[in-house]
Amino acid sequence: MENTDFNTNQQAETRNRIINAFIEHVLETGKPPVSVYKFAQSLGIPEEEFYSYFTSFQGVKGAVWDRIFDETYATMRAQEVYPSYSAKEKLLAFYYTWIEVLKKNRSYLLALYEGHADFKKVTPQEVRSFRLKFKNFAKGIIQEGKAEGEIVDRKYISDKYDEALWLETLFIFQFWLKDTSVSFEKTDVAIEKSVRLAFDLIGRTAVDSFVDLAKFLYQSK
Repeated sequence: MENTDFNTNQQAETRNRIINAFIEHVLETGKPPVSVYKFAQSLGIPEEEFYSYFTSFQGVKGAVWDRIFDETYATMRAQEVYPSYSAKEKLLAFYYTWIEVLKKNRSYLLALYEGHADFKKVTPQEVRSFRLKFKNFAKGIIQEGKAEGEIVDRKYISDKYDEALWLETLFIFQFWLKDTSVSFEKTDVAIEKSVRLAFDLIGRTAVDSFVDLAKFLYQSK
């Protein structure tokens, strides 16, 4: 058992060394390493050992995104008031916390993504796990919102709510990358306005009220 624990800890340590070294390389050079061979050599490990943890640098980038999500989620959930939040407030809490975590990694993220006009088209593999984790989180708050009447269940459309929130996440990230305002104040405003719009669209609207009234009048004949 002790041997197993030691091996597990050693593997986790090596994996973290690879991730940290990759980030450091990008920060120092402004781009990913040229080859796995040279990168592994700089770490003092054989190339084949790198492949025990990642199949390519895309996988390392994905691991960084995983870290970002996990830190965001843990920090957000640690807030005492979080359980009392509405669905809308939970989404706002996620985005505001996420931006704080992104700030710690801004130079790294700018080096990799600043020049891309459309983030969602160039990084499908490296954000795959982050996307799945976010969509699971989104589905949870959507369910809560439906239960509390904050979000309306609409036939054929409701199943796409989580994807709509993912697209909003991509929008916020791209906006933040380009934001040059002090303390990223414009990003905070973009978050507030985009979340308000999202909940206007998936929440109860004038159209829903009209349909309810029409149903009531029809049934009351």
